[in-house]
Amino acid sequence: MEQKGNQQATISRITTGMPVIDADGTEVGTVDLVQRGDPNAVTVQTPTTDPGSSLDELIESTAVEEPDVPADVAARLLHGGYLKVTTELSDTGAVYVPADWIATVTDGQVRLDVPVSDLPEEE
Repeated sequence: MEQKGNQQATISRITTGMPVIDADGTEVGTVDLVQRGDPNAVTVQTPTTDPGSSLDELIESTAVEEPDVPADVAARLLHGGYLKVTTELSDTGAVYVPADWIATVTDGQVRLDVPVSDLPEEE
């Protein structure tokens, strides 16, 4: 549980416009959105009725516009907190960084403990 608190303390020191550097030292881009974690965020659960088409409908009816990623990834991001990073390294122009993938926030930069290739892209 303390780990979660540390992640939230770390993410609270991040502001939009900060550069993001991946584990390999590659500049990913700049922070576009900072979202603190919400342990009570709506998560996608296995539907109890009509398992056919309702999953996407459920997501669309309950989800906000961000994060624009598959439901399983969105649930993780919403629970733990995340950054949306504007980048030229993605075809869609943005990637998401789960809070627990942030290594440090120092010298006005966000450093990740994963390479940019591991980051989920905006859909």
